[in-house]
Amino acid sequence: MATTIQSKPERAIPGPPRQWLFGNLKEFARDQLAAMDRWAARYGDVVSVRFGRREIVFLFHPDLIEDVLVDRGRGFIKHYRLRQTERTLGRGLLTSEGDFWRGQRKLAQPAFHRERIRSYARSMVDYTERMLAGFQPGQMRDIQADMMRLTLHIVAKTLFDSEIGGRSQVASEAMETLMRAFVARTGRLIAPPHWIPTPLNLRVERAIRRLERILFDLIDERRRSGEDRGDLLSMLLAARDEDSGRGMTDRQLRDELMTLFMAGHETTANTLAWVWLLLSEHPQVEARLHAELDSVLGGRAPTFEDLPRLPYCASIISETLRFYPTVWMVGREAIRDLEIGGWPIPKGTTVFMPQWVVHRDRRWYDDPLQFQPERWADGKLDHIHKYAYFPFGGGPRICIGNNFALMESALVLATMANRFRLRLAPGAVVRPLATMTLRPAAGVPMVVAERPSAGA
Repeated sequence: MATTIQSKPERAIPGPPRQWLFGNLKEFARDQLAAMDRWAARYGDVVSVRFGRREIVFLFHPDLIEDVLVDRGRGFIKHYRLRQTERTLGRGLLTSEGDFWRGQRKLAQPAFHRERIRSYARSMVDYTERMLAGFQPGQMRDIQADMMRLTLHIVAKTLFDSEIGGRSQVASEAMETLMRAFVARTGRLIAPPHWIPTPLNLRVERAIRRLERILFDLIDERRRSGEDRGDLLSMLLAARDEDSGRGMTDRQLRDELMTLFMAGHETTANTLAWVWLLLSEHPQVEARLHAELDSVLGGRAPTFEDLPRLPYCASIISETLRFYPTVWMVGREAIRDLEIGGWPIPKGTTVFMPQWVVHRDRRWYDDPLQFQPERWADGKLDHIHKYAYFPFGGGPRICIGNNFALMESALVLATMANRFRLRLAPGAVVRPLATMTLRPAAGVPMVVAERPSAGA
């Protein structure tokens, strides 16, 4: 595969100076997004750093990213930061490897086929309308918290056919604890194993047990009823190993449900929070969205069949995922000595590929720091490299729920924007925080305003 990076095996990969003990870890932990921006600007498309004793290579060019995720994918496994989540996620789709991952992916895939996710559309709109019943003009709301609650209810209903009800607050608080713990571990030279009873580990363990209690209850209820509801949980319960005929254990089910439960609501909730912030900052974009909604919907609720007729709504989602990519970085670890773009990647090296930097690179986008949904219209970006835009990762391990997430985001946006406008609270400043996902650091306080022209 052709690449713009020349082969220079006789030279060390460029990178910033390293401190003796921490290497570049402290600089990265202070502000991960700003550190990556600096390194890419100063050292180019391939940058070598060290986090403690761990060698890291950052790749900022789409050719090289495709090489890792697709062409040489079998030479890599998931990286160490994901392995640190094993106590939380177990051996779910996000963390498992090899034949086990391929088997689990095959079992889960039918739940995300087009016709299956189409059946989820009505629930997505219904739950959004339930939430909007509590909205009042002039009201101040943390829209990130609203989106977290909403997507939690949606993922529970559509993937597990369950009304999470009063358990939603427990689940939300537990997941927030886990996300904050991930940030706390980022800047540590050595993260204590989960079985050492540090204050942080104890908080994490309590949060995991609360979530497990909810998930094991779901599994137990379904096993006792024996009912096939056509959801992911039913499919996993019915699945059998081709050779042994054995079904999945409760622990295997727990790992898959935990992965989808967390990833299936956190990512979409943050995408929608960023959407509302950007619309508040760009009223001309909001006005064009309202015009499209009024033309297509005429004040009624959206349906799955409406989505092809709402291209600007889809463009807003695509541009938000470019501007604030919820999955802000993907990583792999080399399991053998490799060469990428002419540079040596020894076995054990961690390779990070940040969407945050690549999606904002002026080589691929005009005015990349401007929010412009129009750039996605009429195939204007068909010419760009496939891996200049990879909000859901890429290669065989591309996110299994990408189409689910895009549909959910568009339907929630259309339902809400059809009825209300949201404006950032006076004096509020919203900054991105890179945890397992890219989220607003301290919520998104917004003031609700009714749309005068809605339904006109």
